[in-house]
Amino acid sequence: MRGLLYIIAVILVIGWALGVFAYSLGGLIHTLLLIAVISLILGLIKGSSKI
Repeated sequence: MRGLLYIIAVILVIGWALGVFAYSLGGLIHTLLLIAVISLILGLIKGSSKI
């Protein structure tokens, strides 16, 4: 029974670590997406001002 609890604890810790990493990565993806949108908008504004 103690071995089973140890295995469950290890699985939960690994799941927690993956969840934290995935959450952080999700934030990074959203940040990169925001930077891309801002760059696109700035490119459109600068491109239309040259006309």
